[in-house]
Amino acid sequence: MQIDEFQSDHHPFPGSPGPDLQLTMAMVLCVRNWRGILEDHLRPLGQSTARMEALWAIAHMPPESTQADIARAMGIEGATLTRMVQLLVDEELVERFADDVDRRRNHLRLTAKGQETLAKINEITEKLRAELISGFETEQIEQANGFLAQLLSRLRTMGP
Repeated sequence: MQIDEFQSDHHPFPGSPGPDLQLTMAMVLCVRNWRGILEDHLRPLGQSTARMEALWAIAHMPPESTQADIARAMGIEGATLTRMVQLLVDEELVERFADDVDRRRNHLRLTAKGQETLAKINEITEKLRAELISGFETEQIEQANGFLAQLLSRLRTMGP
């Protein structure tokens, strides 16, 4: 599919001025729709996209990462992650422990129950992701990944 076909036939705002505005609107709508679909599929597990992101970040950050490091990597405020972590700790999905050297710093790790929950979440998201990108060539996906990585890098340097 060519970009002009996307803009004229498939874009929700065909009269929008310029491809740059169409791109940003398409990104917003894609993210909003993707999150909505994920929320609908995670709800029966008692999970959400926010919880999924926190569990995934905790599972995949280096073991020496602090809770503050994880919040920064997720692009959220420490207080936001603290509230989420407390819920996950209360449900025995995550355990929090103090740093050996600096007891003011907290580290996080998934419990066995947290690992099982994340595995179920991953199963759901992998199925949905496969359905979403079905029919796209690997080259298209890699190109999109590169473009989005560049945008994310720019966004991180722009700051508030």
